[in-house]
Amino acid sequence: MKRLVIVGDTLLDRDVEGAVRRIAPDAPAPVLDEEEVHERPGGAGLAALLAAADGHEVTLITAIASDAAGARLTGMLAGVELHALPLPGATPEKVRLRSGGQVLLRLDRGGTPGPPGDAPQAALDALRDAKAILVSDYGRGVARHPALRAAIEASSAPVVWDPHPDGPAPVPDARLVTPNLAEVCKLSGDAGGGSTLTTAQRAGHLLRQRWRAAAVAVTCGPGGAVLCHSGPTPLVVPAPAESRGDTCGAGDRFATAAAIALADGALVSEAVQLAVEAATTYVAGGGVAAALAPHDDRRPEKAERIGEQEAGRAVAEARARGGVVVATGGCFDLLHTGHLATLRAARQLGDCLVVCLNSDASVRDLKGPDRPLTAQADRARLLAALDCVDAVVVFDEPTPESVLSWLRPDVWVKGGDYAELPESDLVARWGGQTVIVPYLDGRSTTRTIAAARSGS
Repeated sequence: MKRLVIVGDTLLDRDVEGAVRRIAPDAPAPVLDEEEVHERPGGAGLAALLAAADGHEVTLITAIASDAAGARLTGMLAGVELHALPLPGATPEKVRLRSGGQVLLRLDRGGTPGPPGDAPQAALDALRDAKAILVSDYGRGVARHPALRAAIEASSAPVVWDPHPDGPAPVPDARLVTPNLAEVCKLSGDAGGGSTLTTAQRAGHLLRQRWRAAAVAVTCGPGGAVLCHSGPTPLVVPAPAESRGDTCGAGDRFATAAAIALADGALVSEAVQLAVEAATTYVAGGGVAAALAPHDDRRPEKAERIGEQEAGRAVAEARARGGVVVATGGCFDLLHTGHLATLRAARQLGDCLVVCLNSDASVRDLKGPDRPLTAQADRARLLAALDCVDAVVVFDEPTPESVLSWLRPDVWVKGGDYAELPESDLVARWGGQTVIVPYLDGRSTTRTIAAARSGS
């Protein structure tokens, strides 16, 4: 199935909310009493989560460092197919200190890392098969990656490029480039004389010709957007209503909406109109906090340690402690002592064990129409109830490669006498290790079913 593929830099965003009641005695600065802290992916990671929250299938190609912040990012990106390039150095972080809805100070951490490592072949394949591509550039190196740029240029999918002043030029023939007004002035060298419309039109046309792009949409906040295309007259798309609120992520909301519209066959002018409406609704509806708020129907699963969010949390907590993340997988149709021995052995290899569980449909494809005997919801609950299991994730594919790509376990474990495992190459991409643990002889679901049917 073709997906929206998002390529770009991912950061860890942290909002520290509090109250200011006094001035520091040693400096003329307000003192923020911390009350709440909210973390989320920023940059391309936020764009991916916004698109996924709308029900779209999303693949994210980004770079993630091997540190505690990177582990938290990986956990928060559950639900998105993740292809992570290795990132040297520390995960970039943006911390906003806020009080009463106002940002008092922003603290940036992580600096500028070195260039990301090699792109996995699966990421290049995803770009080849994409229905649309969004490049969410935050100037930290992913958009400069030669192999990714070559794959984007070779793709037949429409490309939307959200540029950054510190990043590279978009690939030629991008369907739509989406700088904001400040970015378009900096990128073009335009001093910004005249009205917003005049500046956006002048700078936007200059960049469209320089980049050899089909169109440039200059976003102007509450003023909507100005679309510069091949004709001499720009298309001005006003915001449908005045909206006030937190604008963090509004540019990502605009770019993802435009890319999704182009994937569905919309004209560029139609895509920009839909994107302006989406960004306006996003800000008016409460911004990023409202857009990524968890749904109530997920809360019971969290208590049972089942689902992608719970697995991500368990992995992030283990890595924050410097622990080793272990994963194993299987059908676990009738839980027996052989399964228990494998799970206990796997848990002893690290500090967190995530079980990747074949869904009912996946078991039928592997075992035949009479299986499974136990529904996936019950199998997941039984596994999650074991002390040696920290979380359970259900997957539909024949193998758990899509789950492993965002879990990125340090150790992948199977029980039995396998000569080789198809997941080994995938796990090795991020430096993980594949191991086999002993399996109790004579214990298997197939033998248990056969014995029951024969009456022995």
